[in-house]
Amino acid sequence: MRHVLRRAVVPVVAVTLLLTGCAAGGSGGGSEEAPADALVVYNAQHEELTQEWADAFTEETGIEVVLRNGDDSELGNQLVQEGAASKADVFLTENSPAMSLVEEADLFAPVDEATLALVPEQYRPTSGLWTGIAARSTVLVYNPELIDESELPASLLDLQKPEWKDRWGAAPAKADFQAIVSAVLATQGEDATRAWLEGMAENAVEYRNNIVTMKAVNAGEVPVGIIYHYYWYRDQDAAAEDSGNTKLHYFGNQDPGAFVSISGGGVLKNAQHPDEAQQFLAFIAGEQGQRILGEGYSFEYPVASDVPAKSELPPLDTLDAPVIDPSSLNGPQVIELMTEAGLL
Repeated sequence: MRHVLRRAVVPVVAVTLLLTGCAAGGSGGGSEEAPADALVVYNAQHEELTQEWADAFTEETGIEVVLRNGDDSELGNQLVQEGAASKADVFLTENSPAMSLVEEADLFAPVDEATLALVPEQYRPTSGLWTGIAARSTVLVYNPELIDESELPASLLDLQKPEWKDRWGAAPAKADFQAIVSAVLATQGEDATRAWLEGMAENAVEYRNNIVTMKAVNAGEVPVGIIYHYYWYRDQDAAAEDSGNTKLHYFGNQDPGAFVSISGGGVLKNAQHPDEAQQFLAFIAGEQGQRILGEGYSFEYPVASDVPAKSELPPLDTLDAPVIDPSSLNGPQVIELMTEAGLL
């Protein structure tokens, strides 16, 4: 009998509120019309951060920016469906597989060379059809009351082993985790990824998102969880209410568990405002845009214009992440493999 992945119980009221919030949230599919001269951004980055970028850009240039907010896969698939008829000028994501999807559909215009020059090569695709704008590191959050540091897995791949049954949490339904799986696929190949996902289906406790995963580790529901670094640092910067009982472990060693996910930005080939779209992308990758990122609430890593991250973060170049061309990450194949394993 196939093992069924255990899902954390979510109260009915919480589900109702979640669905209500989703229905109310803006997205690229909204019926609201943007002013004819406004720049339309399909935004899967954090809304607060992108709004800061948009406000600062408008203040500097006088160009109005309208955000259509959604998640990576939602907006990426919408752009592919809309094709040349899309009203989008710019696409921003949290993770790069959605950028690869749109790139594969031949919907991006080349990024201006001056903008690409602001971003080191390891943080942008070799194609030059979009660029990195931010980064986040995969980490293991753990509860030292439940597990000693010496007992932590040496590799993300170890979590498929039987001894980790019911002892780790993750959020497989979210684009964040699917990007991590794409790194496993890129570095280990299809057969190893399939085996790892089957092990995950046997062993992992599923949570709704990174924050809930971290809360579960903090509360002692599971000893460890896989999240992105910035959720932990944000909470530590506040009251540490959801992370006070936890620590972070960085895998390093170019392990897939050390994957650094690149947030992307690109200009649509059929943008109605192509010059303004290129200006906006250059602003985000430029010093002012990267400082808004680096000094703001998000605790993500700046990747351009030599802007440093917050001092609390380990430097990006010390994480020993696997070297992956971000445009090679295969989102659709990941979805297929995760569905096959019973994780979606």
